[in-house]
Amino acid sequence: MKLVHLARQLMPLSVALMLAGCLDSGGGSGSDDTHVGQLHFQGVSGLTYQTASQSGTTDLDGRFRYYPGETISFRVGDLPIVGGVPARDYITFLEFLEATRNALQTPGVDDEGLSSHSVTEEALFENSTLMNISRFLLALNWSENVDDDEGIEFRERVINQLNQALSDPGLPNQVDFTVSISEFTAEDSPANQLLASICFYPKGDALCSEPPSESEIEDAPVRPIDGELDPDIDYKEDLQALRDRILQGRRDLTEFDNEQARNYLRRELGAITRTLSRQYYLSPEDAVHSASDTGIQTVRIRKIDGKPQLIRLQAQSKRPADIFIHAENWQASEVEYVVDGPKGGESEILVNFQPEGTYRWVRKQIRVLID
Repeated sequence: MKLVHLARQLMPLSVALMLAGCLDSGGGSGSDDTHVGQLHFQGVSGLTYQTASQSGTTDLDGRFRYYPGETISFRVGDLPIVGGVPARDYITFLEFLEATRNALQTPGVDDEGLSSHSVTEEALFENSTLMNISRFLLALNWSENVDDDEGIEFRERVINQLNQALSDPGLPNQVDFTVSISEFTAEDSPANQLLASICFYPKGDALCSEPPSESEIEDAPVRPIDGELDPDIDYKEDLQALRDRILQGRRDLTEFDNEQARNYLRRELGAITRTLSRQYYLSPEDAVHSASDTGIQTVRIRKIDGKPQLIRLQAQSKRPADIFIHAENWQASEVEYVVDGPKGGESEILVNFQPEGTYRWVRKQIRVLID
């Protein structure tokens, strides 16, 4: 794992973004009052971005510069991917589309009966445009698999080949991500035609050459069973093996299916939520009360680097016969509860809240014992 990724996992989001302040956007003023945003948790690097005031290429961690209130567009080389996306600290593929962006503002309800953005995120994985974009970007990653501690990397070699293909009159010069998944992933689809034109091996590698044609293979001599091989002759078996290797090295969207895209998105979305969650804690973290102490007790939500600003708050006692919720106050960021059980009783209180400025919900818990 790269050290910068490990460090980000151990720091609150605001600290990580503060340290990212040295990012060179490659455009705009680059002044200190710009904000640093990031595309996905592990990053999507090599994307060209543009806001009203800033432009550049996302770095190895997928970071970009913006001013609050701006929207941002992304391209892979000369190929537009998306535009009009509200710029913020973290952007994911789910926020690329207006329909999915709007849907994220309405949480689902989980098995605990509490609001959960994860339920909504999971439902949005059925959006065909989201799947088409995700699969195509995964296919353009330099390596075929994106490991758990790695982001998507668009290397200059891939971008140069993509741009060359886009300018080829015999190939598509655009990709429509809004078509059905079956149309998007068809063998001769624009996306697959562009992918087939890209070699994901170092320049000059034999696997980047044109494969021997069927006629060349048919006309080549058969490798002799006995006797010496002529090093100046390309035998039928060798040409066939080379053709197979070249064709197998070419990518198409069938190698990057919907489930692979969903797993990648789940990983990135979960990591962002955990980073957000680490900014908050409950005070106290656990509590012990006597059975005779029936007064109103309070648990408060704290923020590590500032005052919590909440827009919604829910609380639930897992054993209301022992501990019941008296009141929830999102303005004060606190939950009141009352002891109502005998000695030896206990309950876990789930505190579920939505901070200002995000669609995500954070869930904390406190264990309360009756002594």
